Amino acid sequence: MAVQRRRIALDEGRAALAAWLEADAVPRNTLATAVRYTLEEVTARAPGNSVEVRVPPFGVTQCVEGPRHTRGTPPNVIECDAATWLAMVTGRLSWADAVDAGTVAASGLRADLSRLLPL
Repeated sequence: MAVQRRRIALDEGRAALAAWLEADAVPRNTLATAVRYTLEEVTARAPGNSVEVRVPPFGVTQCVEGPRHTRGTPPNVIECDAATWLAMVTGRLSWADAVDAGTVAASGLRADLSRLLPL
């Protein structure tokens, strides 16, 4: 399996995530960096291509071992907004609570990140 190269430097990503945790509002570029960094972190911890995680408009990643899709919409998709995503990866919101509240759309048998979150 190929190792994914990070686009967000670890220190830059951690700083953006820390800024998001400490403030009520952060600049859009800080929010984008925090989201992209955490998407890369999920992929680093659960490499694979069977689940696609979408946090529009900031990023998307494929993670979790399993069957790989090559065309069209993948069979396992998770989508949420940036605030929900960052709340889940930091432990401020559980996966189950986000799904129950309808702030996460998850489709497919493998579309469950509860064992990976919080980071």
